Amino acid sequence: MASAEYINGMNEMRSHFGDAADDWIAAIHAIYPEFAKVNVEFPYGELYRRDVLDDKTRELCTVAALTVQGFALPELKVHVKGALNTGSSRAEILEIITQMIAYCGFPAATNALLASKEVFDELDSAN
Repeated sequence: MASAEYINGMNEMRSHFGDAADDWIAAIHAIYPEFAKVNVEFPYGELYRRDVLDDKTRELCTVAALTVQGFALPELKVHVKGALNTGSSRAEILEIITQMIAYCGFPAATNALLASKEVFDELDSAN
């Protein structure tokens, strides 16, 4: 039986990512169920459910953090979609990535920009 944190975490993930949340966690679960459990319960069952920041702000912060890391492009794409789903505009996402040039340099920011374009193109082709 799933814990309350897991159920709440999956509900929170779905509010950001829609059905993609289930697909993402299923892929992780197939490799190592405990990793999937922690991935849902900690960030989404606890951190994302706090009421100090709204979901849009949380997603823009996550886009910034993943941009600065420079290597988490699959996760960045997920959170670009999450940022759009929680009310951010494409311009806001691109501005956040542009600001990160000062903190991570042009290579990481350029990779984030190109990853965001892939998300935008995917969404445009689906419409």
